[in-house]
Parts: sequence; C-alpha cells; structure tokens
Amino acid sequence: MTKNIDYYNEHAKEFFEGSVEADMSHWRKRFLKYIPSGGRILDAGCGSGRDSKAFIKAGFSVVAIDASKEMCRMASDLLGQEVWQMRFDELSFEDELDGIWACASLLHVSYEEMHSVMERMKSGLRPDGILYASFKYGDEETQKGERSFSNFTEESLRTLMEEEGFEVLEQGISIDVRPGREDEKWVNVIGVYRR
Repeated sequence: MTKNIDYYNEHAKEFFEGSVEADMSHWRKRFLKYIPSGGRILDAGCGSGRDSKAFIKAGFSVVAIDASKEMCRMASDLLGQEVWQMRFDELSFEDELDGIWACASLLHVSYEEMHSVMERMKSGLRPDGILYASFKYGDEETQKGERSFSNFTEESLRTLMEEEGFEVLEQGISIDVRPGREDEKWVNVIGVYRR
C-alpha cells in the first residue's frame, strides 16, 4: 500500500491531468439514482476530485478522501473544500453515509486486506447504503511498476460483494475512458448493503 501512495505523491500532477477530465458520467448517473436527494457520499480514493466535483454540483454532500497527500492538495484546490488524507484502513465512519464511490481505488487493496476494508466501509453506510466500485479486469493480483493491483472478473467481483453482504444491483464491463487507454477493460459494480 505504501508504494502505491508514494507513486501517487510522486506522479500527482501527471495523474491529475490524465484523469480530471475522464468521463465517468455513465456510472455516476447509475450510482446516483440510488442515493437520496442531497445525500451524503464518501468519495473513497478521490484522486483528482473529478467525481466529487460532479456530486457537489448535483447537490450532494461529499466527503472526499485520498491516501496521497499531493492528490489531496490538488483535489482540494479543484473542489474548494478540504480533502482528507486517509487510507482505507483508517476509515472510521459510523452509520452516516448514503453512498460510497470507490472509482479505481479499491483496486490497490490486496485480496488479503479486502475484507477488513469492506467491513470499515459497511460500518460507515446507513441501512440500504450503496457502494460503487471499479477494478481492472482480471483474475489475479498484479504489479505494474511501483503499484500493485487486485483485479476482478464479473463473476469474482459478484462473489466478493455477496460474501461481504451486498446485494448486487448493477454490474458491467467498461473500457478505460482516458485517451490512449481504450484497450484496458474495467469491471464496475453497484451494490446495496441491507442490514
């Protein structure tokens, strides 16, 4: 995890510029239809702050976090509000979130640590809270340069969600929306935690 954070600190400007305009509106719309008007959303691993900005503009209350100090600084500037520097294993929300948006962020959590992170996320969700997550498409943990990735297929992601107590509402494959990355596939899921 630390190497992943170091990478984003060192490459923050490049990552910000490469992702801040990426069009995630399709999955944002699908996620937001399950969130009550003006609801509270955690943007978990917000990166550039792109999606937080869209949620705020749509009238939602947003808490944005990222593990990278540099990404927090840049996203705070974009949003005009503080982005908290926080790792997934530091989440401490209790029954206060209507939704969690984890776009291309949980993929840096190892398979071994995924359960404990999901437990923290579930603790933060209100009854019938919604989780969106996206992962690179694959069936193993991989290393790319300094970063590590936990990859999923549709089947393995559905299994993970169900084992963690989520009912899968929507799922789908998408291509990477960043220029020059069209050959990369992602698996997306929206689940509800009924407790």
